[in-house]
Amino acid sequence: MPTRWEGGEGGTAEAVVDAHGYVVGWNTGAERLLGRPAADVLGRPAADLLAEPVSRDRLVRVLARSTERWSGPLALRHRDGHRVDVTVIAHHHVPSLPPGQASERTPESWRIVSALSGREPRPEDDDLAKWAFEELPGCSISLYDAQLRYRRSNRAMVPVVGLPDSALRGLGIHDITTQPQTSALSDGLRQALESRAPVHLESYQRTGGDRRIHAWSVDFAPLTGPDGDVHGVVLVAHDTTEQFWARKRLVLLNEAARRIGSTLDLPRTAGELLEVTVPEIADFASVDLLTALEAEIEPSEGELLGSVMLRRVAHRFAPGTRLPTVLAIGGTDSYPEFTPPARALATGAGVLCNAEDPEFVHWMGVDRRRAALIRDQGYHSMLAVPLRARGVTLGVVVFYRRSRAERMERFGPDDLLLAEELAARAAVAMDNARRYSRERETALSLQHSLLPQRMPEQAAVDAASRYIPAGAGSGIGGDWFDVIPLSGARVALVVGDVVGHGIRATATMGRLRTAVRTLSDVDLPPDELLTSLDDLVVRLSSEAGGDESGGEGGGEVGATCCYVIYDPVSRTCTMASAGHPPPVMMPPAGMPAVAPMSIGPPLGVGGLPFEANGVELPEGSLLALFSNGLIETRERDVDEGYQRLCRLLARTGASLEDTCDAVLDDLVAGRPRDDVALVLARTRALDKDHVVTWNIPSDPVAVADARKAVSQRLSEWGSGDEVYAAELIVSELVTNAIRHAAPPITLRLIRDRVLICEVSDASSTAPHLRRARDWEEGGRGLMLVAQMAHRWGTRHSLTGKTIWAEIPAL
Repeated sequence: MPTRWEGGEGGTAEAVVDAHGYVVGWNTGAERLLGRPAADVLGRPAADLLAEPVSRDRLVRVLARSTERWSGPLALRHRDGHRVDVTVIAHHHVPSLPPGQASERTPESWRIVSALSGREPRPEDDDLAKWAFEELPGCSISLYDAQLRYRRSNRAMVPVVGLPDSALRGLGIHDITTQPQTSALSDGLRQALESRAPVHLESYQRTGGDRRIHAWSVDFAPLTGPDGDVHGVVLVAHDTTEQFWARKRLVLLNEAARRIGSTLDLPRTAGELLEVTVPEIADFASVDLLTALEAEIEPSEGELLGSVMLRRVAHRFAPGTRLPTVLAIGGTDSYPEFTPPARALATGAGVLCNAEDPEFVHWMGVDRRRAALIRDQGYHSMLAVPLRARGVTLGVVVFYRRSRAERMERFGPDDLLLAEELAARAAVAMDNARRYSRERETALSLQHSLLPQRMPEQAAVDAASRYIPAGAGSGIGGDWFDVIPLSGARVALVVGDVVGHGIRATATMGRLRTAVRTLSDVDLPPDELLTSLDDLVVRLSSEAGGDESGGEGGGEVGATCCYVIYDPVSRTCTMASAGHPPPVMMPPAGMPAVAPMSIGPPLGVGGLPFEANGVELPEGSLLALFSNGLIETRERDVDEGYQRLCRLLARTGASLEDTCDAVLDDLVAGRPRDDVALVLARTRALDKDHVVTWNIPSDPVAVADARKAVSQRLSEWGSGDEVYAAELIVSELVTNAIRHAAPPITLRLIRDRVLICEVSDASSTAPHLRRARDWEEGGRGLMLVAQMAHRWGTRHSLTGKTIWAEIPAL
């Protein structure tokens, strides 16, 4: 609806024209300007008010193309017909609606205003300009003449300079201040004078005797007179200290978010917090953690109300200020409940403390050594901020500040807020590192418990081993090794690797190692053992969610394994590999070389055969079994790894322990990306003085001859204490072979750490231990063997079986 309103005291003519070109608003100033009352104008086309004839449609098109605001001369027609030239300002206008009233589309309009009078400058405008110059808040202004001599400044500049105009007038800027930024100010004045263009400068300096450095945004502008000559330069300075420090704090927070927590190492994370904050906000800072956390105890808030025991994990000095500290890295100290660190831990909030505060004075009075160091280093204020994450208090970070040239002010509330924000971010990263370290230690303990704790007693080889878990980034893996004594003085050497990392890989490793030891007790050949192990891995994959055909599935289990059996009697080494790197062999007078063997598929593929390869080794030969983490890295491939390993083994001495260390020192740098398992074995041999074999006829009469031969040989060996047990065991085993097996029958005695009796025949039927009933005449032989022997068992071969028994030395 068209409206009429009263004009203001300033005499402004105002009209509102809607989007259709009609006048919808008219004030009294417009009435005086054109002599037209509102009743004659409202609701009529605005084009009728123009001195030049313009159609309403054209006016509408002009308004539609106009920008948000425009200004310019406009010729209007007075009521009496004469022309009225005015300068107007037109605003794109959307009328506001009363509260609660809504409209689907509010009509747009143009608000057109023009001053009725006062367009020419008045004498009193100069006074307004002078008063504005003097009273302009937050803007410090100085005037310099064409010779760049100081002339005057406004009231805001006086405390900045620190001297009145009367003391400064006629001086150059080098005479007024000697701050490091003085040359930049002088250059800015001269550049504005000579270039006749504005110059901008960011300056950081102390002013007016203030000990605090301020940030200034400085603009220089030439003062050009009506004659076109430059008569001076104006210097306009804005104090942007608060904005400067706000930006610095924001940059610091961004830097903290980027740098803190880059690793899952707790001391390193604490050090990253200090790298961000020293020397940016403090001259010295330290991170101390509660010692209770070391015992896996997370103290509640009530347990932090008294004295607290803290351990220093990191500290940092500003460059050039390294001085003695109260506490060394790794040291512990007790903090009474009234000290700032203890108060921060008890309250869960940061504590700001100055050297003159009563609590700080009390602390220094109790801790004389700390007081002497703080006094000597000139620290005047401190912040103690708790490190809390996920409801758990980890420790406290303490910041100290002292007077120095570039910063002399004490800590303030803004610094405390910044420190609390930084500590909160760091605490989360440190808690992540703490929890990861705890879980990793638990996992490593589990992993080590699943590996051999010591080498078993056996006489076939001298052995040494090493195991290095993967670095923190990869997590624990599934590599394992084993040395397993077998029957007949033989030994099995095993190295395996489960695909992947983590608890699951470690658990799988434990199951596979147990399976290998169980299958080894059955005395399976290497290829048959790997076939049975492959079936187990396929079942594990199926149980975990994969499929037995090796198809896709998140639960699939994969592994590799190398299984080697060494017989010191025949000096033969039988090997089989399921996708695992072959071992390296080195005879006593030769060079290392990769063992000649066929590599089968990895475990878990299923359905594919494995092949065993045999080689005869001289006594004293070196065998090296390892996981692929030893020879294969990002920097080198498998071939290069084998070449380096062979060169290392060729240079090593007699000590297997030293050889293990030399190999790892050269091939493994720091914490590897994958687990590394290494087993070195030097072979022994049992000659004819330790082994004797008899062919036994398939005749019961031969049992007595066998007992007599065994007794005689034991007497020659000086093993008379084992004669009775040996005669009884040989009698039972040979009798069973003659009665129930097929020839040929052989009897072998092996003199090792224990006396080993072996009876071999051509039958594949194995005897079973059982308890004979009272009325049965037979079935007691194996029971006697089991009671007299330390261990006994059966192993099968392609030509039959062997029943063996070990008799310990008495």
